[in-house]
Amino acid sequence: MSLDHRLTPEHEELRRTVEAFAHDVVAPKIGDLYERHEFPYEIVAEMGRMGLFGLPFPEEYGGMGGDYLALGIALEELARVDSSVAITLEAGVSLGAMPLYLFGTEEQKREWLPRMCSGEILGAFGLTEPGAGSDAGGTRTTAVREGDEWVINGSKCFITNSGTDITGLVTVTAVTGRKADGRPEISSIIVPSGTPGFTVAAPYSKVGWNSSDTRELSFDGVRVPLANLVGQEGRGYAQFLRILDEGRIAISALATGLAQGCVDESVKYAKERHAFGKSIGDNQAIQFKLADMEMRAHMARIGWRDAASRLVSGEPFKKEAAIAKLYSSTVAVDNARDATQIHGGYGFMNEYPVARMWRDSKILEIGEGTSEVQRMLIARELGFAG
Repeated sequence: MSLDHRLTPEHEELRRTVEAFAHDVVAPKIGDLYERHEFPYEIVAEMGRMGLFGLPFPEEYGGMGGDYLALGIALEELARVDSSVAITLEAGVSLGAMPLYLFGTEEQKREWLPRMCSGEILGAFGLTEPGAGSDAGGTRTTAVREGDEWVINGSKCFITNSGTDITGLVTVTAVTGRKADGRPEISSIIVPSGTPGFTVAAPYSKVGWNSSDTRELSFDGVRVPLANLVGQEGRGYAQFLRILDEGRIAISALATGLAQGCVDESVKYAKERHAFGKSIGDNQAIQFKLADMEMRAHMARIGWRDAASRLVSGEPFKKEAAIAKLYSSTVAVDNARDATQIHGGYGFMNEYPVARMWRDSKILEIGEGTSEVQRMLIARELGFAG
């Protein structure tokens, strides 16, 4: 395939539109919301009206008829300004709506996707558990058939978009049986918000992503129809592996945006800040640091766009997605650290965007597959067992 990842005119128009939105709408508001740990409802509503939540979905389900590259472009431009807004979009699309689009029944798609694509409601994906993070095969939540219903018991943690005022559903992974060798059969089941027995805890107190909704969930005798099963019974494990493969591309795009945002803010600051009679940007030490930051962001962009292009064209992309996620998350942390250093004491003040970026960067090496997991995946693709 071609390695030319320059954008088509349509994709470039989208990029410019989201770039303007991020700077004109998100940037002036998000700082105060972030410090108050408030979810950006007005911003999310505007994103819904723009069609961002429907970017990769067909028009028949209320989407924009775009592709995963379009989603990545939007995520990168948003994350250049703020990651809480970007992760709300990423989780709403990749984790909330995508499982239903890829594996749901026609009835499930028509019931839920139009409202998710418009941003009227958000969906969440209940995978991680207190005792089963990267080891998703260690799921303890159970779903037992009783008549024409599933009865769900268990808990989930670190679930994004799960407790907002506009959250409509959580797709939950649960053990629904055992294989011949004793291993659990895991299925995915839709649990609408407000279902009796489904409890959403208070928001976590987090280091970063303070305007993103993240909560612990509990299920105590939760009853939903058997028709809420997503895909085939016992195929939930395989489904979430596919979801995470795609999601890594989206997280990589987000991480690239954060890395580029660090460059943007640091270049501006280096030109404006004067010390010893000249701008600090006149110092070669600062110039070289900025050059390294720009190089990292550029290479991260090539990585996620390559993986997205492979996904869109129907080619294998698992290894490329893991590489992109591993590299871009590392780059985001490195650039956030260097941006803070360039800003000096001001970089430690929350009124400056780089302080927010520094707080937001670390989770990118953990969420949707830790850096260690990415290295495992890459090694497996190279032919090593593990």
